[in-house]
Amino acid sequence: MKKIIILLLLPVLTVCCDMKQQKTTPSQAQETEVAATVDRLMKGIVNADENVLKSITADDLVYGHSNGKVQNKSEFIAEILSGQPLVYVSIELSDQTIRISGDIAVVRHIFTAETKSAEGEPGNLKIGVMQIWQRQSGTWKLLARQAYKI
Repeated sequence: MKKIIILLLLPVLTVCCDMKQQKTTPSQAQETEVAATVDRLMKGIVNADENVLKSITADDLVYGHSNGKVQNKSEFIAEILSGQPLVYVSIELSDQTIRISGDIAVVRHIFTAETKSAEGEPGNLKIGVMQIWQRQSGTWKLLARQAYKI
């Protein structure tokens, strides 16, 4: 009798498990949305666009640099706007991966930038980056970022 009940319930359990997996698997549309938001952040940095930077970062942002310096939202934005110590001329991202779990997205990439110092001297920067994005009120906000030397 137990075998018959198990055999009858097996298809139901399989369907339920498949439905649960479909609900927790992020859609390609979500990954595309996160990638576009990351790109918007990079453009905001290059253009030193205060409105973009304010709108795309969480109020409790933790922004870690590859040298160990950690900034909050206002410190991060102030540094970009001041051009101290660097002005970002261009930014290119490569090897980007995006993993989504509910309202959190983990983004990893290689960050390559052409820069110039406040005195106008050109430079280059190549670092690894991990970002944590959180969906807040329907939009993705940068919650945390940590860079590392490669």
